[in-house]
Amino acid sequence: MKDSSKINVLYVASEAAPLIKVGGLGDVAGSLPKALRKLLPSQINGSSIDVRLAIPFHSKINQKLDNLQLIASYFVNHPTGQIQARAFHTTVDDVPVYLIEGSSILTDPNVYTNNTLADARKYIFFSLAAIELTKQINWNIDILHANDWHTALSVYEMKLRRTQDPFFLNTKSVLSMHNLPYMGSGADSAVQEFGFSECDCINLPDWGRHIPLPIGMSAADQLLTVSPSYAKEILTPEYGCGLQDFLESRSDTVSGILNGIDEQTWDPSTDATIHFNFNQNKFENRIKNKIALQTEFGLDRNENTPLIILISRMDQQKGIDIAINGLRLVMDLSLQVIFLGTGDPFIETSCRSLEAEFPEKVRAALRFDLNLSRRMYAGGDILLIPSRYEPCGLTQMIAMRYGCVPLARATGGLKDTVVDIPENESNNGFLFTEASAESFAQVMKRAIKTFHLKDEWKKLQINGMNTDFSWEKSAIEYAKIYTKLKGE
Repeated sequence: MKDSSKINVLYVASEAAPLIKVGGLGDVAGSLPKALRKLLPSQINGSSIDVRLAIPFHSKINQKLDNLQLIASYFVNHPTGQIQARAFHTTVDDVPVYLIEGSSILTDPNVYTNNTLADARKYIFFSLAAIELTKQINWNIDILHANDWHTALSVYEMKLRRTQDPFFLNTKSVLSMHNLPYMGSGADSAVQEFGFSECDCINLPDWGRHIPLPIGMSAADQLLTVSPSYAKEILTPEYGCGLQDFLESRSDTVSGILNGIDEQTWDPSTDATIHFNFNQNKFENRIKNKIALQTEFGLDRNENTPLIILISRMDQQKGIDIAINGLRLVMDLSLQVIFLGTGDPFIETSCRSLEAEFPEKVRAALRFDLNLSRRMYAGGDILLIPSRYEPCGLTQMIAMRYGCVPLARATGGLKDTVVDIPENESNNGFLFTEASAESFAQVMKRAIKTFHLKDEWKKLQINGMNTDFSWEKSAIEYAKIYTKLKGE
């Protein structure tokens, strides 16, 4: 007999740290299930959550995982014939994990490629295989929680199955949208190949009825974004990507829960990658990290010069051009700048150009370097996040944890985490409103002025370090959603 106080959740994603991580989804999928399983019944109305993670068995995942067991060999239906799937079980950080393999997963060594059609064939297979696995192991799930376009069709398939198969009769679905513009456009043929007919949701625009994310959105019982502000923004033409009218029609099922960070992973008092560990009681060591960073990049070693950092994917969304053009407007001030990231060649060239114009002040490290990013968080004074839009953002949370003050555009999750209100005792950073160099420069001047007011600056730093960005806080909000859905 099923335990009514337990909520069974299958969490499906394309990646999850520490097994495999490419982007921010890997951090979320690696942290949220762990945080959910740690919740006490007293925190969730006497319930417990049995959340299990399912991801594809990508070839880059270590085949020699501890306690890896083959638990099911079965088939996924396809109009041209059944496709074999095999599911393996392991445990990571006390979270049960199902690794699913099939021909399309085995033959593609990459998590993502530039070929959306090939990716879609792989992830549609995985989505269907993950649902079928629950039946193979006789595990009745209350909630199917899918993420992004890659697993969105699992939600659509679940809606179909619960009208046809008593095993799934009471299963509800949640779809998290981490970045709405990435919908799986170009996957139309794969959707049809797996036998899905055109979505008949009348509120979806015609163009969205063949694309994985909109199809999944039409079927989900709950739609989630990764911050409350982004949940509101996607209801508008500016951020809705053509789906704002559809989303408005479902606004009662759209909400946002802020991502968290693993506060043990991001801890300047124990981080082995930085030169000098520090905390609020040993704050003088933070200055030593700054001097070490200035030395590493051949900059003038001066603790009284504001050291400005930018750690980002070089992408149009991230507004790097806004920062570059805005910095040109304040280069008459005493400051230093270090860029870290890689991506769009045009944006990389712009970073190099600024470095060439101001060789005494600017450095561009155009590469992916996790250890360097940690040294920059630990030594930088101001972190720039000039995003045109930002569903959540983790970098501002990490920066605050390390006493680096964020200067960000007031959008999405940045607006939800960075507090910049006159006379507010909880201020922890700076916000600018317009996506323009002029708006950026105006706030940058204010930030640099505040930097030289040492007591006020340290208060900003300490406020940031004291802000609770733990996953426990977010996990409780997810648990509330699951509990509500199960009770409907």
